[in-house]
Amino acid sequence: MKIFFDCRYTRIGRHDGISRYGSRLVEELSKLHPVTMLISDKRQLELLPDLPWELVSSPTGVGEPFVALQVNKLNPDVVFTPMQTMGPFWRKYTLVTTVHDLIYYKHPTPPHNLPWPVRVMWRVYHLTWAFQRALLNRADAHVTDSQTTRDQMLEHRLTKNPISVVTLGTDSPDESPVRAVPTSRELVYMGSYMPYKNVELMARALQDLPGYTLHLMSRTDNDVKARLTELAPDSSLIFHDGASDEVYVETLSRATALVSASRDEGFGLPQVEAMVLGTPVLLSDIPIFREISGPAGGFFNPDEPAKLVREVRALEDPAVWQKRSTAARARSADFTWTKGAAELSQVLQDAVAARTQSRK
Repeated sequence: MKIFFDCRYTRIGRHDGISRYGSRLVEELSKLHPVTMLISDKRQLELLPDLPWELVSSPTGVGEPFVALQVNKLNPDVVFTPMQTMGPFWRKYTLVTTVHDLIYYKHPTPPHNLPWPVRVMWRVYHLTWAFQRALLNRADAHVTDSQTTRDQMLEHRLTKNPISVVTLGTDSPDESPVRAVPTSRELVYMGSYMPYKNVELMARALQDLPGYTLHLMSRTDNDVKARLTELAPDSSLIFHDGASDEVYVETLSRATALVSASRDEGFGLPQVEAMVLGTPVLLSDIPIFREISGPAGGFFNPDEPAKLVREVRALEDPAVWQKRSTAARARSADFTWTKGAAELSQVLQDAVAARTQSRK
């Protein structure tokens, strides 16, 4: 089976979520099958594994609906893309796409780093389910990160094609000792500052958590900094403006907890990144966080800062903190890139077999 993996969403210089997802999944998949990567810029190779590659057009270019005309020439049996928008027209191969979440139907503001024409198309696309259905039904199969998102896709009848769950993973430290109860009072947030992420609630909660600091790991702008600083006590927010992987892991490894007050997610990889280190997770009480963290999570109402304060205070009991740390480590074992690659491998084989059978 000739597998091509769409790596055109790999960032230049530094991973974001989708970029890391593609890089780690293609690396693990290549241990099971020969894989060729599709890229749109040779600089992407700096963040990708040493695998065969082919250069095609950008996924945000005007020619994306017809990218299959380029890919056909490479004679793949199947192409996997970590998004759902890869151009399907006139393709001669099996296509498996990814739906990470349906967040932007409820929260339609597009990511600010996209070109303005793409942002306009983004908003139009999310005005109705019709565009999503039409696009998904032109593929052969789909994967998603969680049962929660799969259930939502089925509820809205987004596709007649098979939908499989391929879980995200994280990398376990080679030699990570069991964590001791922290001596400092530090909380960590990793994620964007889009409105649905509800970062403001965490800043407000700090008013009732004297002595605590909140590390905000992601890059942000001055407007966001000013807004959050007005809500929190002086010196309680630490802006890392895009922490390196090393700083992120080091901060998580000594923190009291990772916190997220998000109102919607497709998976929530930071919670797994924290749990694998034995750091407890405090999360808004939404279905996806319940699914991924299970009994290891501490949950609170995302409309009530006092509920978050209560969960933080509970961890001040050393016995409670240690119990939650142990539970977090145990839960994280369910999420590895090796497992995700094995799940994806089966999906690709099934999709090729089904397409072959349907054409007999």
